[in-house]
Amino acid sequence: MMQWKRPVAALATAGLLMTAATVQAGGKISIDDTKWISIGAGARASFSAIEDSAPNANDWSSDFNADSARIYVNGQIHKYIKFELNTECVFCGNSNLEEFVLLDAIAKFEFTPELNVWAGRLLVPAERQELNGPYYSTTYDAYRTPFIPADFSVDFGAGGAGVYARDHGVSVWGNLGPRGALQYVVGVYNGLESAAGRGPNQDDNLMYAGRFTYNFLNVEKNPGYYTSGTYYGTAGDILSLAVTVQHQEDGVGSFNNRGDYTGVSVDAIFEKVLANKGVFTFNGEYKTFDSDYNIAAFADGDCFCMFNGNSYWVNALYMFPQTVGIGKFQPYVRYNEINPDDSSDRDEIEGGLNYIIDGHNARVSLFYQYGDILSEGITNFAPGVAGDDLSAIKLAFQIQI
Repeated sequence: MMQWKRPVAALATAGLLMTAATVQAGGKISIDDTKWISIGAGARASFSAIEDSAPNANDWSSDFNADSARIYVNGQIHKYIKFELNTECVFCGNSNLEEFVLLDAIAKFEFTPELNVWAGRLLVPAERQELNGPYYSTTYDAYRTPFIPADFSVDFGAGGAGVYARDHGVSVWGNLGPRGALQYVVGVYNGLESAAGRGPNQDDNLMYAGRFTYNFLNVEKNPGYYTSGTYYGTAGDILSLAVTVQHQEDGVGSFNNRGDYTGVSVDAIFEKVLANKGVFTFNGEYKTFDSDYNIAAFADGDCFCMFNGNSYWVNALYMFPQTVGIGKFQPYVRYNEINPDDSSDRDEIEGGLNYIIDGHNARVSLFYQYGDILSEGITNFAPGVAGDDLSAIKLAFQIQI
């Protein structure tokens, strides 16, 4: 569920300069005609108050949270060869556990608009929300439906399927057709890995994934196969529809109760710049996971108990054209629903107000959530899970450069 910084300009520090390097506008460090490097950073923080979530289980909780802190490094070493290295602060809210870890490590072979290859630790093709990441989503608390395996997992190697929607593998991507309106990415990845005698994937099967997007109006311009939930009107009128498929044999369940995993999602974005220069944005997503393991696996200690069922979410936002102070107001509404096959249904409605100072680089969000996703969560879909409808109020900040 985490994200990268797009390779736009960043922080240039004198300690990184080589003798032959010159710093150009925007902070990109040019070493020669073909070699350059850029450095960036991002941070997200919030305050949350949640009903009945204080230690006594009767009062509202009140918590300040450090949600994310990142360093981004992008560069080019040859006309056709680039690289990306990003880090993330894990357990930022717990000083005993926090550490910066490697988020992305990508070798990029970019030949033509139609054909490019990325390899290393990178995002698995998935629905738009996963490819947006938190920094390029429409709302601050963006992940309110079940995760794909690489985001449900918390580790690489035996027992894991990746971290933060990243896995080790190879992606091939490009833009095809008139205007490059058809965007594709396909790839092969480790997926869930298992130790001998523990976990379902004893044959060491790989994960296969692909995403295909068609742009009916303006073509979305993002680095590689990354996406955005909104462009705040800077891209003009957008209407894009995408289909994603993931599959891994023996990719879910336990050693004794294993199953194949197939995930299919359909997502859409519509953004319209109105005559008054206001911007209307709509996002919608539907996904269905076929994780065909026996529910007896929930009692096994080695179970990779992925979601099995259907879920969807929709949101609508309107950014007023008037600048108030240093930014623009963007009210929104969002609805999320999760329907597992073997656990309780859950849903949530959210209403909020974004204050957009510099697009995705600087914004403040105030929002209210109500539903049982707050109490039941989006990771535990065992039989018998239950929870109450709760309210939450959150204030959040995001900055990056």
